[in-house]
Amino acid sequence: MSDGYIRWYRESAATSVFEEQAQLFAEYGMHLPHPALGEAVVVDVEGEDVPIGRDELRILLGRRIASITMNWWFSADTNVLDAFVYEPLGCEIQTLWLDGLSAEEAHRVESAVVAATTRLPVPTRAVIVDRHGVTDPEDWDSSVLYDGEEVPRFPDTVVARGHLADMLLARTPDLVREPAGPRLHRVTRGPGTG
Repeated sequence: MSDGYIRWYRESAATSVFEEQAQLFAEYGMHLPHPALGEAVVVDVEGEDVPIGRDELRILLGRRIASITMNWWFSADTNVLDAFVYEPLGCEIQTLWLDGLSAEEAHRVESAVVAATTRLPVPTRAVIVDRHGVTDPEDWDSSVLYDGEEVPRFPDTVVARGHLADMLLARTPDLVREPAGPRLHRVTRGPGTG
């Protein structure tokens, strides 16, 4: 079992949408620059925070050469760790960790990511919202990246294209589906189930 997280799978864009994402996240109170340092903060291999210029971070993300872990800031003391990975199958994956956040802050992170699925010009494959970490983020790779038929235990919410939504509904009868944007469906537990 992992900590709570939101895992966002999307197609790789011809050009990075990082600036647009940063502007959208700011609308939800999640800011890229640290409030006191005034710079973005990435995490090095030892787990230490390293200030980095926003332009340098944008360039690194745009080159798609390595995984990058960075922070989004609600305040100088409250951050959301974001692991950004590129898959060779033309997919970008962001895993935003919810540990240490209040329920309201976690909801804002979820709202920002779900808004990005319709407001950014990059198609989303799936968003996995697992507030309590009942699954590990990588558990979803098979079904989302490779159209695998096995799906993990259902978390809190899944926003996905039709095939994954269909598989979830077939395996867990108490789930409900509603439209969530172009070609996307939001799958949640039905009323009165838990």
